[in-house]
Amino acid sequence: MQRELGHTGLSVNAIGLGAMPLSISGRPSEVQAFAVIEAFVAAGGNFIDTANVYCLDDDDIGHNERLIHQALQRIGATEQVIVATKGGLRRPGGAWVVDGTPDGLRLSCERSLQALQTDRITLYQLHAVDSKVDLRRSLEALIRLQEEGKIAHLGLSNVSTAQIEQALALTPITSVQNRCNLFDKRDCRSGLIEFCQARQITYIPYSPVGGHHGHLRLGREPLLGQLAAKYQVSPYRVALAWLLSQGGHVLPIPGASKVSSTQDSLRAVELALDADEIAAFEQLPDL
Repeated sequence: MQRELGHTGLSVNAIGLGAMPLSISGRPSEVQAFAVIEAFVAAGGNFIDTANVYCLDDDDIGHNERLIHQALQRIGATEQVIVATKGGLRRPGGAWVVDGTPDGLRLSCERSLQALQTDRITLYQLHAVDSKVDLRRSLEALIRLQEEGKIAHLGLSNVSTAQIEQALALTPITSVQNRCNLFDKRDCRSGLIEFCQARQITYIPYSPVGGHHGHLRLGREPLLGQLAAKYQVSPYRVALAWLLSQGGHVLPIPGASKVSSTQDSLRAVELALDADEIAAFEQLPDL
């Protein structure tokens, strides 16, 4: 199952890879991380989401980007896989600090170009809106980088509908990446996912199986267990199939630190839930 990335003409597999678990605290060995990326590509995956701050701290900036580039280079897949990255955060002492200043974004982009060993990033996303910086100033900095040829397409992350509208008044937006899963359906209820579809913006749900706590809840949710048994698949595959049912513009990016996890996630495209099953999920309370 292929889906267009925004209105770029670029086609991607409907399930991407969220590479963050490969580089943050508790990360697997480099050998295992390479194996996860290689297995993802071998199974047909061609969209990997990263960020310069997927690392341990500011001294480790770009770890995930370098890891991805090295893995793709080793298997000769640097041209066939779209690597989307982000800027707008810092990791002092391991903390997560928003920095949407023009200078900070330029530095982040330049470092990402170096880490990915490329002249142009296909999709560059503002990681978060900085409450201390006018969103317009952050976007103008990214637009300048795009005009310089360092960014092909722009995306947003952790944003509201109003912020997307503000951005669209300045520049085309290819994607929006927000947290969304069966236990966090805010963007479904607010109409943000439909808003993106109407404007040909790819909606990228991160933590699509709930992150750490939601991941544990998946195994305890009776409805998921029933459907997993019915279709003889994992609960995680059912959760991803529900997200795919939200629209042809939805591109989940489940994280993985094991080969088996990424292989299982990619097979979610094979599972089609019926209307009654989708409706039943709408009744599940959020965490």
